[in-house]
Order: sequence, then structure tokens, then C-alpha cells
Amino acid sequence: MSRKTLALLGICVGVLLLGSDARAQKTAAKTYVLKAARLFDGKSSSLTTPGVVVVADGKIVVAGSSASAPAGADVIDLGDATLLPGFIDAHTHVTMMNSDDWKQRELDRLQKPIAEQALDATVNAKITLMAGITTVRDVGSRAYIDVGLRNAIRNGKVPGPRMLVSVHAIGATGGHCDDSDGYRSGLFGHETGPAEGVINGADQARYAVRLAHKYGADVIKTCASGGVLSPTDDVDTPQLTQDELNAIVDEAHSLRRKVATHAHGAEAAKRAIRAGVDSIEHGTFLDDEALEMMKQRGTYLVPTLMAVQGLQEQLDKGIYIPPAIALKARMAIAQIRATFQKALAKGVNIGLGTDAAVYPHGRNTEEFHQMVDLGMKPTDALKAGTSADAQLLGIADRLGTLEPNKIADIVAVPGNPVENIRQTEHVIFVMKEGVIYKNDRPK
Repeated sequence: MSRKTLALLGICVGVLLLGSDARAQKTAAKTYVLKAARLFDGKSSSLTTPGVVVVADGKIVVAGSSASAPAGADVIDLGDATLLPGFIDAHTHVTMMNSDDWKQRELDRLQKPIAEQALDATVNAKITLMAGITTVRDVGSRAYIDVGLRNAIRNGKVPGPRMLVSVHAIGATGGHCDDSDGYRSGLFGHETGPAEGVINGADQARYAVRLAHKYGADVIKTCASGGVLSPTDDVDTPQLTQDELNAIVDEAHSLRRKVATHAHGAEAAKRAIRAGVDSIEHGTFLDDEALEMMKQRGTYLVPTLMAVQGLQEQLDKGIYIPPAIALKARMAIAQIRATFQKALAKGVNIGLGTDAAVYPHGRNTEEFHQMVDLGMKPTDALKAGTSADAQLLGIADRLGTLEPNKIADIVAVPGNPVENIRQTEHVIFVMKEGVIYKNDRPK
């Protein structure tokens, strides 16, 4: 039996162990009337008061300031709260664990059975959902754990956010997305190749996209530059050629898959933008030319400000980080916020993504205040994590706003998040597809 088959069997065993618990939460479709002091619909620049949403059969029927309660509906009055679309995080690693112990984290990746890693991922998924994140784009995993987790959530076996997954991120030999980078030659028994997302040349790039698509990718993730957490590369150097990026994007778009590109450096980003990628992830050292290219082409920036927040916290605690990586982290921390402000001033499309796993899972909604602290209007930050992300992910026809016939992904936060954006960090109500997963309204 192949290693891949064993890995998939391990995932199946893991998710089935939690199956009965999740199915208990998946109740029959019901009709609800949700009431709150106010409502943010995901597209407006102001709040509606009061807020009312009627949900039936997992879909939104009415969203606004008033509606009559259908016969037999459950009326839930959340009081002094705000109803919003379920939050979207466009850059997560739900199948990866966060840890303050750098060495142990690497050992866990090598020592833990795939089934155990899959079970760990279900914990991360539930924590993420309870934080109000009802949809994630997961941009890099191993051993097809992301595919198994996505399927288990979709089939009601475990609770978690809706997942758009990328399988393996695609990058160059020895680059940020090469999982064997930094280890001795021969340790894993073979050189990494397209099956693991590691490519050299345009033909292998196309092959890697086709393999990712074959094994379940909803989105294609590429690594166009070095990274902060990879051990042997400079953070801002380009790692894919123009021909390789052109091939990746052409093949992905032909397969109706969008492309998210990890790019800290300006030259790497410009190659990716020329190729036609849909989003630049991180974008730490983008220059004016790159930002202008993004503005003209409609390319999204997903700044992942919580990633540098998580790294800063580790540095402040004096936690061991390999010296070369600590140096790169300080470089990124020093620059990324200024780049975000330049992108904001230029009018670049900005989506909300957090790089969950670089910081502890469940703190995703802190990204809202990070954006507002740097000058983004609160309503625009809320749009970034709802309607803008839905547009980026290609799901705006069914998610991202509170409108009739949209899927009933709805959250509520206490008070007014436009007056205090940090209210998004205290989600009291979570509904996904018309099913209530959290209801902590004041009694």
C-alpha cells in the first residue's frame, strides 16, 4: 500500500472518530428570525438599525430593519449586538499547529502520525469557526490533510469553517515551499518534485498545477519569493521565473482555479502580477511600481498583519527562533505596516487574511483591528473580511453579504463594531448554512 493511500486512510479514521459529535450539531433545517440592535450587510458604508435576518432552509430570506416572523419560526433576540455576514479568512493553515517551541514544532511534523495531525487539525477548525470565521482559504498543507478536513467539514462529520484548499503550495527547489529545505540530502529518501509542489521549469509548473487539481485543490498557491520562516533563503528574493509563473497561472485559470501568490519581495510580486495572479500574499516589500500594477489590474493584496504580530510576540517573549529566521522576521515587522498604508492610500484591493498557524488559531479576527489601526475605515475592514474576500475567492454569488438567497452564514458581536472594531474579537453568535454553532447572547 502506498504512502499516499496510508495517509488518506489515516485521515478517514481520524475524522470518523469525531463524526457522531459533529452530526449531533447538524440539526434539521429550521426557520429563524435573528434580531439585534444593528446589522452590517457586508456591502454598505453604514449600519442598519435595528437589524433583522430571516433564515429558512439554510438560506437568507430577508435581511434589513424589519420583517414579520414566519409561522413556527424560532425568534432569537441578541439584544445590543450587531449582525454581520460570517467572516472570511483568505490566508490560513488550519492543518498546521502553532507552537512557541520551534524545535518541537519541527519534530511534531516529522514524528506525529498523519492521523494524529488530522485530529489536531479538527481542533483548529472548530476553534476557527467559534471565532466567527465561517469560510477560509487554506493555502498550503501536507499529506492531503486539508482535502480530508475540507471534505469532513462539508459532509457534517466535524465542525469547522467552509474550506477552499490548495493541497501543496507550488515553488522552486530549495525555496520557501520546499518542505525538505534545510534538511540533509537524502533524509526523506527522494528529492522533492512536482507531486510535492516543487518545480523547475514551465513544464513541471503545469504538471504541479494539474496534480494539485487532480487531488482536490480549490485554489492554487504559489511561492514566488523567499519566506520569513523558511531556513535557507532571503525573504525578498524571487524564486520562480516569469515563464514558470506564466505557466502556473495559465494552467490554473484554464482549470477555473484562482491563484494566490506568496510574495514578500517587489520583483517576485511584479513577475506574479504580470502573470495574472489573483492575489499577492504578504507583499511586505512591495514598491510603488508593484502597487500601481496591482491597482491597474485589480490584483488583491492579502497583507496577513497577524503573522507579524505573532512573530513580534515571540520575539518579545525571548522565545528561541533560529537566528537567520529571527533576522528576517525583524525585517518584515519593520516594513509590512508601511506597505499596507501605501497600498491603502493607492486604492489597491485589500482582502483579509491572517496566516493562521504563525499565531495561535482562533485569534483571526484580530486582523480587523490591525487594519483599522493602520488607517482603514472600520466599515472597509469589515468588508475586507466579508464581501471583498468573497469576491477574491470567487464565492460572492452565495456568500459575503446578508442578502436574500445567500447562504445563511451569520455572526453577531456585542455592541457596535464600527465604533469599536475590537468587538469583532468577541463573537457571541455563529450560524453556518442555517445551523447554529454558537449562541452566547446575554440572558
